[in-house]
Amino acid sequence: MCLGIPMQIKKITGEFAEVETGRLRRSVNIQMLPDVKIGDYLIVHAGFAIEKVNPERAKDSLKAINEIY
Repeated sequence: MCLGIPMQIKKITGEFAEVETGRLRRSVNIQMLPDVKIGDYLIVHAGFAIEKVNPERAKDSLKAINEIY
């Protein structure tokens, strides 16, 4: 099973963004989503940002994930 995690952009450097959720911080490739900016929420899978999501949807997804764990 694959799981894409909503993460918020904290910093952008070229084709990479530093993203964060909870205490987890990662560098991900944002090449597939050229119009993202700091503060946006992204669905991240295997080191790549694959979809931009609205903040409300991201927070709902994170809440559901946290309830499981």
